[in-house]
Amino acid sequence: TIAPLHHCTIAPLYINSHTYYSLKYGALSPKQLVDAAVQLGLKSLTLTDINNTSCSYTFYELCIKNNIKPILGIEFRKNNKLLYIGIAKNNEGFYNLNRFLTKHSVEQKPLPDTAPFLGDVYFVYDKIIKPLELFRENEFLGIRLDQINGLFNSSLKKYIHKLVMLCPVTFLDKEGFATHRLLRAIDQNALISKITTEDCAQPNEIFYDPLWVLKQYKLHPQIIRNTKIIVENCNICFNKTLQNNRQTFTGDKDGDFKLLSKLAHNGCKQRYDYNAKQATERLRRELKVIYRLNFCAYFLITWDIIRYAHSVGYHHVGRGSGANSIVAYCLRITDVDPLELDLYFERFINPHRTSPPDFDIDFSWDERDDVIDYVFKRYGAEYTALLATYNTFKGRSIIRELGKVFGLPKAEIDKITDAPHATETHHELAQTIFKYGKKIEGFPNYLSIHAGGILISEKPINYHTALQMMPKGFPITHFDMYGAEDLGFHKYDVLSQRGLGHLKDAVELVRENQGQAVDIHRVPIIKKDERVRQQLKSGKCIGCFYIESPAMRGLLQRLRCDNYVHLVAASSIIRPGVAQSGMMREYIRRFHHPNAFEYLHPVFEEHLGETFGVMVYQEDVMKIVHHFAGLDLDESDVLRRIMSGKKHQSDTFLHLKQKYFNNCKKRNHPDELAREVWRQVESFAGYSFCKAHSASFAVESMQSLYLKSYYPLEFMVAVINNFGGFYQTEYYVHEARMCGAAIHAPCVNHSKFLTNIEGKDIYIGFIHLHQMEKKTAKAIVWERQRRGIFKSLEDFVQRVDISNDQLDILIRIGAFRFTQNNKYELMWEKNGVFNPDARPENGLLFRDTSESFSLPHLREGEMDQAFDEIELLGFPLCSPFELLEKSTGETLTAIHLQKYIGRHIKILGYYVCKKNVRTKKKDLMHFGTWLDIEGHYFDSVHFPNVTRRFPFRGKGIYHIHGKVVSDFGFASIEATKLEKLPLKKDERYSD
Repeated sequence: TIAPLHHCTIAPLYINSHTYYSLKYGALSPKQLVDAAVQLGLKSLTLTDINNTSCSYTFYELCIKNNIKPILGIEFRKNNKLLYIGIAKNNEGFYNLNRFLTKHSVEQKPLPDTAPFLGDVYFVYDKIIKPLELFRENEFLGIRLDQINGLFNSSLKKYIHKLVMLCPVTFLDKEGFATHRLLRAIDQNALISKITTEDCAQPNEIFYDPLWVLKQYKLHPQIIRNTKIIVENCNICFNKTLQNNRQTFTGDKDGDFKLLSKLAHNGCKQRYDYNAKQATERLRRELKVIYRLNFCAYFLITWDIIRYAHSVGYHHVGRGSGANSIVAYCLRITDVDPLELDLYFERFINPHRTSPPDFDIDFSWDERDDVIDYVFKRYGAEYTALLATYNTFKGRSIIRELGKVFGLPKAEIDKITDAPHATETHHELAQTIFKYGKKIEGFPNYLSIHAGGILISEKPINYHTALQMMPKGFPITHFDMYGAEDLGFHKYDVLSQRGLGHLKDAVELVRENQGQAVDIHRVPIIKKDERVRQQLKSGKCIGCFYIESPAMRGLLQRLRCDNYVHLVAASSIIRPGVAQSGMMREYIRRFHHPNAFEYLHPVFEEHLGETFGVMVYQEDVMKIVHHFAGLDLDESDVLRRIMSGKKHQSDTFLHLKQKYFNNCKKRNHPDELAREVWRQVESFAGYSFCKAHSASFAVESMQSLYLKSYYPLEFMVAVINNFGGFYQTEYYVHEARMCGAAIHAPCVNHSKFLTNIEGKDIYIGFIHLHQMEKKTAKAIVWERQRRGIFKSLEDFVQRVDISNDQLDILIRIGAFRFTQNNKYELMWEKNGVFNPDARPENGLLFRDTSESFSLPHLREGEMDQAFDEIELLGFPLCSPFELLEKSTGETLTAIHLQKYIGRHIKILGYYVCKKNVRTKKKDLMHFGTWLDIEGHYFDSVHFPNVTRRFPFRGKGIYHIHGKVVSDFGFASIEATKLEKLPLKKDERYSD
């Protein structure tokens, strides 16, 4: 017998529900789904997102919190066709479902039309795809609400034991259905009018009153009973625990501790030739905590990853809060000495932290994938996965997507996105677009790869999630980093950055070009190198990691920064939050006037002396709370984390705040002083930056500075070839010239695919030529290496398979200048003997040239090469000032600015970049960066009134009028007028 209708709140009605992780299909967040179930009084709910398990744990937690029995499954679809719904009886069943979906994603095989045999899993079909007598014991047919009445006259009655209630949930109401249809149109890339009923869910896929639903099925109680049996047999349990991570490295926890201790102590002997006693004591203290919290395997696996990288010649940078650990330093996971910088281990690991630790390990962008491949092969693909991240619907992209769905022309969509508040200019559908755009804002659009997070699990990872294969060849979890953290996973961040490519390639170029071996890992020596310190102090850091931007260049010069410790501080205070809080300004002021301020308390002088009593780092918050008020370092880090988040009224926060003030009383601190210190700590905590992060950045900056100081040409070529940095390629080429290089346009006898250096000659690589085909560039280099240099245009064309268009590009850029013929003569020669219609059978492009002919006099214009370079490279290789239509007579340069402080001047500047800033009144202003006629950088500020009257007009040379101002010795120009100057015309294409 079934339960009486008045007990309908326990009825198992919904075994097929969707969230918006049924991508571009579901219209409910996990919370909205569960909240709706709570309002209906449901005691069980089954999540079956389409080919997705992203929010399984989130759904599970929400259900447990609301006293609802959570059941997990997957709705399997192929080309939007529902195949079957898999429902897990238990964790093994969930594992089997995940493994099944993962296998087809990884192997890129379509899902089968009928369900496989999987243990501990129920399958429900929504239509008869095979005879019911062939249904396995765990297979059922779902009967929808609109199918019930037809059962009386149906042959299905004799298979009543195979029928279950199927009431899908995809949205809540009519507006939800409209949202769903729009999502389907976006997914199909189709107009909303073209979306059919087959493309969408049925309009009745909503929650209904349980009493009403049971009444619909009341004449078929067996169907209710079958559904109830399924629900009662399903019991799944998740645990948020660090036990989900790989538990051992050696196979035994004690063995892990012994190995970790040995490696750390050996590393300590190598790292510390000073203060060895303090280092050893701290090492032992950290090892005890690491063992007690069961993180030995985490350290050893990270060490193992780095060991592999070093074995194949890869360089890495270990950064993040992990640099607070002396164990990490001794294992060479990081190159940041925590004793040198007074870094606290508790900032990285302490018993009170609810989130697991993580190392950030950076590799060169072209080496990271190989390191990731090692991790997968070393720890097993069954236990390893990359983390996902969710690309969500947001901002203007929503408007554009919905505009296309509604069939608006691009011009109409542009009006809405460019001026969202100018409603009088909008299409009549704009309000509808805004309405539904607000509804889908934040919905996940598709899964992407996290920047570098890797999970290594103890049990096969399919116990926690299905995996999706990505184009790079590595599978990702369905949950993101927050989902991983919720489950207790700690991630191994194997990241990539261009800066490391600079270092690696520069070292190799020095070896090839100068025959010298460079060791950039001698960090303690590099920190003390006088030439490096002077390079840093000068602010001439173009190409150097993290310190090359105009803002950083200005800050380094204001601080006269010439050492590692101050560079670490500079790397922190330049961050937007710290700068906007006023801490940067105060730090600079105290740096220049160390006797013109008083420390708030001796604790500030003792523990923040290197930053002149200014809180610069997150660790400073911990120091003050610990040393001023006596909170434990563990508690201090917890308090810092809460202050930087949104849990200011949590019980933990209130308890620690009370303890702070109680301790202050015990220490006889005046109430007013205690309140002021608390105010400063609380106001700064949200802006602060991790000192260990800054220290890690600064190490790499020092390595870059070392290479630029001693091997500037090779270093700049490496920067150019890694296509990463603050500036465009043009300015790195310019910097190489300023460092003494002779810059050459691409040449078929010298250039390679990437830019290369021969002595002091730098040849721009073929890769920089717009519309140059990679295969042609590679063929040129290969043929030259195989049979030697090219002797003439004819020799080149006979040896290289090249099209007419590609040959034109090479001639125009001057790649055949070794022939002593100018490009017009070469074009004449090419056109006189080149048959563009067909190649002769002998494969040569040239006809018989035994018959002599004479060329007309062809003259190449003075600026023709520069104009071709602008068109083909994007910038000229000569000074841009040579292209001015007429001279202005201005000779003032950046080096003269200090002599004109407070005076109005005029100066020529070649535009480099600008930074847009909004004032407190939301007015737009700019900071500009320029090159002067001698090739040196200078800066300007353009206040709102000047910005409105004299806007920037793109790339080019400007006449800048303004007043020279000095800020702590750094000169810049407060612009009063900006005038873009005309350049010479390209006479070849002018009327």
